[in-house]
Amino acid sequence: MPEATLYRRTIATLGLFTLTAGDFWRYSLTWYGWGAIVLVLLVLGIVEIVRARVDLRRLPLTLFALLALMLVSTIWSNYPGWTVLGVLASLVTTTFGVFLATTMSLADLLRCFGAALRWILGLSLLFELFVSVVIGHHILPLWVDYCDPTKKIPNACYWSRDLLLHGGQIQGIVGNSNLLAMAAMFALIVFLVQFVARTGSRVWLGVWMVIALLTLGLTRSSTVMAATAVALVVGAFILLVRRAHGRARIGVYIGGAAVAVVGVATVLLAQGAILKLLHKSPDLTFRTVIWQKVIDLAGERPAGGWGWVSYWAPWLRPYKDFIEHGGITYLQAHEAWLDVFLQLGIVGLVVFGLFVLVTLIRAWTTAIDAAPGPGLVRLFPLVILVALLVHSLAESRLLIEIGFALLVVVAITVSRKPAAP
Repeated sequence: MPEATLYRRTIATLGLFTLTAGDFWRYSLTWYGWGAIVLVLLVLGIVEIVRARVDLRRLPLTLFALLALMLVSTIWSNYPGWTVLGVLASLVTTTFGVFLATTMSLADLLRCFGAALRWILGLSLLFELFVSVVIGHHILPLWVDYCDPTKKIPNACYWSRDLLLHGGQIQGIVGNSNLLAMAAMFALIVFLVQFVARTGSRVWLGVWMVIALLTLGLTRSSTVMAATAVALVVGAFILLVRRAHGRARIGVYIGGAAVAVVGVATVLLAQGAILKLLHKSPDLTFRTVIWQKVIDLAGERPAGGWGWVSYWAPWLRPYKDFIEHGGITYLQAHEAWLDVFLQLGIVGLVVFGLFVLVTLIRAWTTAIDAAPGPGLVRLFPLVILVALLVHSLAESRLLIEIGFALLVVVAITVSRKPAAP
């Protein structure tokens, strides 16, 4: 695949920035401003897909099946009109994922993603420094849609809580410590893969890896830290497998399986101590309460769910007045698989699970068979997919914006024959 043009890379970088830091645009330009940016990027992406003569028939069948189920759920949806809008939102994300995966090489994609993430991390640290040094107090988004300013404002509503110099969890330009941590996780993975594949300056990649680790530490997001750790362990394991051959490779697989079993057993047996170490409550920061509520609601319509909606709409049942805690109404299941169960039922879980399983198997074989040198950028699909899947056990971001876009990118990338990185 020829090197992407500067114009195409610019679209990709801005799109990846928007997918990862959508709240930056929503907080500074309103939902309408964000929507205008998304619409422009969508049109530009479609034009590039047409110019590249992408054969959409060659996209993964499991992706088509998932999108088709989302659309078909309109038939039994509790809110059919909003399901149509939810499907459109998922199609927009999918379309940009198709643009990223089919119009540029994986190496170019990593360069664009790395550039977007550097902007997010850099601006976030500067933003928090400005708030702490110049403003010196909490600040709200320029446009507040989530909290009633006439009442006591919950901490989660603030854009920044002025915590950089006080040892607290920073939120960056995205206004959320978990989302900023997620960006830092992506950055660390991208820069590590580029470092291993030698597709950039190793000195600058090292500097930005330190910045990514620093940002991750400042957010103190235990769920993202866990996802990052598992993804890096899997990446290291793949490198070991690639070095082994014949019986030695079988031994590496057995050893890896043993380590995985021990790791899972340790987490289960020492759960209390681990939660205490991470400063987490036994209910996993209220997640177990949310999960039980989602299970109860999904149980009312177990076969096909309530209908696809993508972003939860707080004015619709069953999302209206879902659960309020600390002055905030939760608008996600905090578990992607339970979210799919709620919206698409058991049928959705089967289709989504098949989509993820096929993608994971292909990503594994792609990483194992990747050529040495620059070809090692093909480690990225597996490592980022593992990070997304582990993260999906505590958050629902896999189903929207950058999470779903990356899932689409990985699915398409690993379904095609290897090309020049």
